[in-house]
Amino acid sequence: MFEKEISALLSKELVVALGCTEPIAIALAAAAAAKYAKAKECKITSIELLASGNIIKNAMSVNIPGTGSCGIKLATALGVVVGDDEKGLEVLSGLSKDQIEAAKSMISDGIISADLSDSSKKLYIEVIVHTMEGYARVIIEDSHTNIAFVEVNGDIIKNNCSNECSSEEEEIGSKLSIGFIYEFVNNFDIDKFDLIKQSITLNRRIGLEGLKNSYGLEVGKTIKAQIDSGIISNDIVNYAMALTSAASDARMAGCTLSVMSNSGSGNQGITATLPVVAVWEKLNLPYEKLIRAVALSHLMTIYIKIKFGRLSALCGATVAATGSSCGIVYLYGGDEEKIKYTIQNMLGNVTGTLCDGAKAGCALKVSTCTNAAMQSAILALKGTTIKATDGIIENDVEKTIDNVCMLANEGTRAADKIILDIMLNKE
Repeated sequence: MFEKEISALLSKELVVALGCTEPIAIALAAAAAAKYAKAKECKITSIELLASGNIIKNAMSVNIPGTGSCGIKLATALGVVVGDDEKGLEVLSGLSKDQIEAAKSMISDGIISADLSDSSKKLYIEVIVHTMEGYARVIIEDSHTNIAFVEVNGDIIKNNCSNECSSEEEEIGSKLSIGFIYEFVNNFDIDKFDLIKQSITLNRRIGLEGLKNSYGLEVGKTIKAQIDSGIISNDIVNYAMALTSAASDARMAGCTLSVMSNSGSGNQGITATLPVVAVWEKLNLPYEKLIRAVALSHLMTIYIKIKFGRLSALCGATVAATGSSCGIVYLYGGDEEKIKYTIQNMLGNVTGTLCDGAKAGCALKVSTCTNAAMQSAILALKGTTIKATDGIIENDVEKTIDNVCMLANEGTRAADKIILDIMLNKE
């Protein structure tokens, strides 16, 4: 595989995003539908949203940046008000008070309906904007920015919908292996991969913001306060947990700073980046070493997520933390064998962590996974790894990854439905 293909894969999977990607993807679909319906020129009569259960689960409770509020109807309304899909996952950047009030008025007027789609796809969003002059229907599927279908007044403008979820990145992913990724990371030209550098800059910035100001559950800020007061030690593990969870605190609470997402998730981007950054800061290593370690983390995360799926009943931070554990081992000088050891340790540890939607509490899971990444790396560096006699672990780490991904895709379908039912029926 050539550097060009890896660059294309990173460009597809490392995307700058403002806010949690599920409500933002809803807003993106709504913005596109409003644009095609010429909603700014014609009076809107109704707006319909249909979304898959995994989208609804992740869009229900997480704050939308700049609004102080949450909700799938608000995300839809904001997208319609903005009416411009050119910004991608930063579609809601720079919201004004007037736009937020206009969106809330749409909800109060009762013109927005939201329901569960009957699509079998885990990532599916359909928005139909009706005006006095006609309508436009837009479908996003398989990835958060993939506008696969556009229909305007009965005319199909675009139709790339597919019954299969196979895609170009899956084809590239089938060519990847842990060994190939390790070799690539050791040899690529760092000047050609600005996305890696940008992920470090953006995600570290929001991490520092979360440590400084009050967001969500203040998981990161609280850990930092305990370090400063001497209750816990100022070591690499605690600092990595503080910085990484602080970024998640800020993002899930609606901070208006963008992050570099990984495989459709900002928290995955944060978790794949900041534990590695934290260790690098403490070890005071050359910047080039950091770039290669973060590249390793991102690529390992992407590699596993291609098989794991973008949305699941299992928490994606576990996969991203597996990536960061590889990056941490790399910073300490660990070789390919030690990287395989830390993957085994991670997948034998935090695999069962459930995803019960995007929310403030995600920062706690990010903190837990960061701690596990550090523990796994430390054990791997001394040659300790979970054995194939244990649970889902195989002698071949690639088979272990396949087992985890089978569990995520096939073994949690009932859990996904139960989790969504619980969330929708809470009093």
